[in-house]
Amino acid sequence: MQGPIAKTVCRAPPAHPRGAFVPDNGGVLEMTREDFEELVAEGLDRIPQELTRLMDNVAVFVEDEPPAEAPDLLGLYEGTPLTERGEWYAGVLPDRITIYRGPTLRMCGSREEVVEEVEVTVVHEVAHHFGIDDERLHALGYG
Repeated sequence: MQGPIAKTVCRAPPAHPRGAFVPDNGGVLEMTREDFEELVAEGLDRIPQELTRLMDNVAVFVEDEPPAEAPDLLGLYEGTPLTERGEWYAGVLPDRITIYRGPTLRMCGSREEVVEEVEVTVVHEVAHHFGIDDERLHALGYG
């Protein structure tokens, strides 16, 4: 018997009050996929080693765009949180954390904002792997 599968999302706020956008490309900040992937790696590196050592059977991916039905999705955790794993948890595919490049670049007005947003999104999705819910994350400033 397999346990519950969690699917948790991190969405951009409905109206983003931050800075000006790059005017010549439809308002989207430009950043290569490689640079964005590096920011995700840096976000993971900022998580204390005491916690990253506890991460188990989880893979982190960068995708350009979220599913069409959720265009403002910044990140997604799919899997079984550590707090819900039991004896049945063996031989399963890794949990998946996906960070979406497109919506992040569209909502941010500067590289500094992208760095900040990526870090928040990475921590948010990793926290779901540890079983922390959205309500608690919002209270901690990682909403």
